[in-house]
Amino acid sequence: MTNRTVPLWRELAPICVMVFLEFLAMGLPLPVLPVHVHGALGFGTIVVGIVIGAQSWATLVTRHTAGTRTDERGPLSAAVLGLIMSVAASGLYALSSGMASPSASLALLLLGRGLLGIGESLVITAALAWGVTLAGRERSGVVMAWVGIAMYGALALGAPLGAALDAHYGFVGMALVAGLAPAVGIAAAFMARPVLPVAGTRLPFYRVVAMIGLPGAGLALCALGFGAIAAFGTLLFRAHGWPHTALAMSAFGAAYVLARLLFGGLPDRFGGARIAAASALVATIGQIGMWLASSGPMAVGAAALTGLGFSLAFPSFGVEAIRRVPPQNRGVALGAYTACFDLTMGVGVPLLGVAVGSYGYTAAYALGAVAGVGSLAIALGLMRRA
Repeated sequence: MTNRTVPLWRELAPICVMVFLEFLAMGLPLPVLPVHVHGALGFGTIVVGIVIGAQSWATLVTRHTAGTRTDERGPLSAAVLGLIMSVAASGLYALSSGMASPSASLALLLLGRGLLGIGESLVITAALAWGVTLAGRERSGVVMAWVGIAMYGALALGAPLGAALDAHYGFVGMALVAGLAPAVGIAAAFMARPVLPVAGTRLPFYRVVAMIGLPGAGLALCALGFGAIAAFGTLLFRAHGWPHTALAMSAFGAAYVLARLLFGGLPDRFGGARIAAASALVATIGQIGMWLASSGPMAVGAAALTGLGFSLAFPSFGVEAIRRVPPQNRGVALGAYTACFDLTMGVGVPLLGVAVGSYGYTAAYALGAVAGVGSLAIALGLMRRA
């Protein structure tokens, strides 16, 4: 499906813009939700973890459906549906502020997080399958790298912007801006070159899961560091009295984007397993730094190191995953692979909340470092198999 007369960046640009706007809707509330749930609504850290993880639970259970819709009806259909759901999710955020009862407000927030999770499932699965079809499987690592730049660039921008919007216009103002982003993303989706579904016999879902299971596990373990920063980075800064509470998430996102820009082609060039091992090692060192941080600048630097390492983990393990499946199962395979990230956010982050409740915020990063070691072990195993 590659159009050799059009540069790859032009083919992928509308898809990346669409992903950026979808993830901006996710990034704007990230620094605000933990404080809102913990402070304004009065719930504990376990509930904070559940609220953050609820999006990924919804994403996790709908990855199969998103992949099937992408494979059978094409990525445009899946992406537009997901963007519409994300607009509705931000509307529920805004409505939740009008509830007199904290429990009712929490229920609407959880419903909104669920809708956003379904929207993200559809958008990112469609975007990855769309991009790989346009670029060709031999450049799948580049596609994942560019899509990742859009994802985490939006998170890096969204964190301070969301905090600023909340400070000046309140939670409702922040939520309305978050809803506007995916609405504009619908226009970007229609600007991308459409692709037809790939014909052929499709494998059962359980076989696809088995094929991508080991790379997916490597991604899931490496992603716990991101979950720790996303859920508890703001609260860690507040607990220590460090200024600029959203800076850890911004540093993570900025380093993530920088690594993708500079090194995004390495997984295709040198092999996914080798780059995944290096990525997991750097991310683990970053989590150790967060665990031992004694000042705000040290924590910011460690968060950046985590982002630098995790940046290439997704495309590196992804290259190992996608080469295991036939083209007609690409959407389902990418859905299953990205579901491994969702599993970390939906299960791992709430478990981090339990650990934080017992041992303090630094426990989240100690566990992130342990998970990073496990991811490194899987990458080394994939290298030996290769």
